[in-house]
Amino acid sequence: MTSLVIAEHDNGALKGATFNTVTAAAACGGEVHVLVAGHNAAGAAEAAAKIAGVAKVIHADGASLEHQLAENVAAQVLALAGSYSHILFPATAHGKNAAPRVAAKLDVAQISDITKVDSPDTFERPIYAGNAIATVQSQDKVKVITVRTTGFDAAASSGGSAAVEKIDAVADSGKSRFVGQEIAKSDRPELTAAKVIVSGGRALGSSEKFNEVMTPLADKLGAALGASRAAVDAGYAPNDWQVGQTGKIVAPQLYVACGISGAIQHLAGMKDSKVIVAINKDPEAPIFSVADYGLEADLFTAVPELTKAL
Repeated sequence: MTSLVIAEHDNGALKGATFNTVTAAAACGGEVHVLVAGHNAAGAAEAAAKIAGVAKVIHADGASLEHQLAENVAAQVLALAGSYSHILFPATAHGKNAAPRVAAKLDVAQISDITKVDSPDTFERPIYAGNAIATVQSQDKVKVITVRTTGFDAAASSGGSAAVEKIDAVADSGKSRFVGQEIAKSDRPELTAAKVIVSGGRALGSSEKFNEVMTPLADKLGAALGASRAAVDAGYAPNDWQVGQTGKIVAPQLYVACGISGAIQHLAGMKDSKVIVAINKDPEAPIFSVADYGLEADLFTAVPELTKAL
């Protein structure tokens, strides 16, 4: 029984979700192999070989994989699938794009968004915005799984010494092509990888107030900035800051929610945070039900005072 983890990377370095997925794969039992599919991605392959618990790294390198288009990545995985009992992808935009294609071609049921491995064929996953946990058992010969990375600790990035096997990349499928990308650059940590997140809600009233009140606190804490769906929909914050069921799922060491009521959609994205601090003037706000520390106060007074005290 051997598991294959599909690494997420930028052709130079591994992304954090890969390390959590390796931990999930190790819990399935047997050896853990990692597929690094890219172009000139030797750096990512070497990094994967150093991950604790990884027995082998397969490095598929070719121009068809440079931008990791889902059709080509899926074809590369399918070329290797016969050797594995479990194929695991991070439950990120990239993983969710490729995994269903692999499952469909293998004619198996995808097991999505797992947060726990009970046994090699039984897994737990949240449903109803995290208000219930479903236990799913699969008797498929190959389990195609996406892993909710907040449910698993990251594997150590050093300590491993896996062999790297280089293989030829699959041919370009011709079904899609890479046109371009616009990458937002920021000095702040990436939201899903940040250890501290400061989030604002609709109560901030405007994008100007959002920046005026939230940015200084985030600067003091070295935090990533997040927002509720209501704040994003109102135009106070960009889409890639959205935390929640339809945004990003996060589990930082510290999550500070300012002016966020705590709708189910938002709680589903952050309630696994280690410490949750809520600032809200409504004592009945649902956010207080999950908060470790709650302050019933006007955020326009409390947040600047907190920032000053820090």
